[in-house]
Amino acid sequence: MMKEYLDIFIDKEYPTFIDKYIKTDTLERLKHITQFCGCDYTKLYSPLFKYTRLDHSLVVAHMTWHFTHDKKETIVALLHDIGTPCFAHTIDVVLGDCINQESSERNIIDIIKKDKKLQKYLKEDDVSFEDINQYHHCYILENKSPKLCTDRLDGILHTCYIWIHTHSLKQVKEVYDDLMVLINEEGHPEIGFKHVKVAEKFVLMVYNYAHELQWNTDKYVMKYIAELVKKSIDKGLISIDDLYIKKEEEICRIFDQNFPSWKTFVNADKISRSDRKPQGKFFISFDIKKRKSIPLVQTKNGFVRVDMVSDYANNLYEKLLTEKDTTYAYVEEIEIV
Repeated sequence: MMKEYLDIFIDKEYPTFIDKYIKTDTLERLKHITQFCGCDYTKLYSPLFKYTRLDHSLVVAHMTWHFTHDKKETIVALLHDIGTPCFAHTIDVVLGDCINQESSERNIIDIIKKDKKLQKYLKEDDVSFEDINQYHHCYILENKSPKLCTDRLDGILHTCYIWIHTHSLKQVKEVYDDLMVLINEEGHPEIGFKHVKVAEKFVLMVYNYAHELQWNTDKYVMKYIAELVKKSIDKGLISIDDLYIKKEEEICRIFDQNFPSWKTFVNADKISRSDRKPQGKFFISFDIKKRKSIPLVQTKNGFVRVDMVSDYANNLYEKLLTEKDTTYAYVEEIEIV
């Protein structure tokens, strides 16, 4: 199923130069980091298949190549997540950075300096450390929210298809095939839509994606795993550095061996919600990063944000701003961790 998803984004002119990078130790590590920040390890969610940071990196690289045919930017896209720890943004929760979620990623250059094979390939492809350090200027790959970029695009598409099952592979392809490179209000290239109707379909995906990531089930999973990470560090079972070295499966085994509630968490299939503080339960009640994308769309009068020309899109964005989950959430069987 991963192949069917990846195939949507592979260009006719295949970027063969990226294949050698996948076999480096740095990229191999990403095979053992799941994309959904630990949600794969509980029955509270049921992803269609295991989607890793390497899978995401490959998709983003192929998307970037499709829209730019720029070799350096495509390689940078492939490497953009190599500083990600086990459980990804859950570690931002560990570090107290729930809102920005920018604290856990380690410096890409520092990681490359530890991988001689990766350095060799970058030299062969004439990609410098400066090229990598300037990746925030690769506007197709990275763009500040709510602008659309390939990194954010895959996050939205794979969430809706693989994770929360709101959209089919056919719907993902329809949205992707309508995208092209436009010029935004700042004069920079940005991917956007040819047609308003398709852009509206994408906005529904944005709504589903953003809604799930700020709702209590996802927050509960992240907070629970974050607490076990902190307790594991306090007990000397792991170190912060281990999160950038070990496989997630190894960390999960440590949880299983040392925390009785882990088995309950793994088998949990229901979140309880309440506006009253639960007693004797491990519960969550906190704000988290709000995610949104307002794409450009081509119109007779030029390129504009879709919310400027679509009441439907506007209404969905308004719903995101006004909808709120309950104040507290918990799993009935899990007491204080």
